[in-house]
Amino acid sequence: MKIAALIPVKGFANAKHRLSALLSADERALLAEAMMRDVVAQTIAARGLEAVYVVTGDEYVRDLSAALGARAIIEEEESGETGAVEFALAELKKRGVDATLVIPADMPLVRSADIEQVVRQAPRAAPFALLVPSHDRMGTNALLLAPPDIIKLRFGYDSFSYHSRQAADRRLPLVVLENERIALDIDEPQDLERFVAAGGGPGAAYAKIMEMRAAGRGTGA
Repeated sequence: MKIAALIPVKGFANAKHRLSALLSADERALLAEAMMRDVVAQTIAARGLEAVYVVTGDEYVRDLSAALGARAIIEEEESGETGAVEFALAELKKRGVDATLVIPADMPLVRSADIEQVVRQAPRAAPFALLVPSHDRMGTNALLLAPPDIIKLRFGYDSFSYHSRQAADRRLPLVVLENERIALDIDEPQDLERFVAAGGGPGAAYAKIMEMRAAGRGTGA
């Protein structure tokens, strides 16, 4: 089974609005880029994937993805996360990809071993859906779908329940995998606190947060 990873990434300008009480727009952009670099690097290092793709409508992200070793799928203009992922999944299906692992670009704790764990837990044959919930079980922080368009998607509030119902309605084999590092994405100030309390991740995002903390920004001095 050919499994590809797909990482949706918007342009970094005006990223992470919900952190605006802690970080300036420039700081949020730097953090978003650092997290994206970390996630792409760890995903590329993971075994069991045919390829790693980034879907984006931003030229800088496109060029950065290529520099990091990922393949870019280009939207003509940026849409929401759901629209971007559905667009890319349709393209990957055309390219003969059997299954796609969708993961966000803001999981700074993730390691290649976590990606490999998800791939190992996949059923042997399609169709199926595998979901990794966020720490509050309101979001979906990873989906492994075979074929890539087997369910409708809706990211955002309570997406985990929505995707679970989609799989149940289609009577698909459904695997729910708990993974603490994948479960943490950075959206709210308390997510930064959890990230720091967890000891940081393997790459640039933790260093960036520590730099901001030293300057009296982020999660506090």
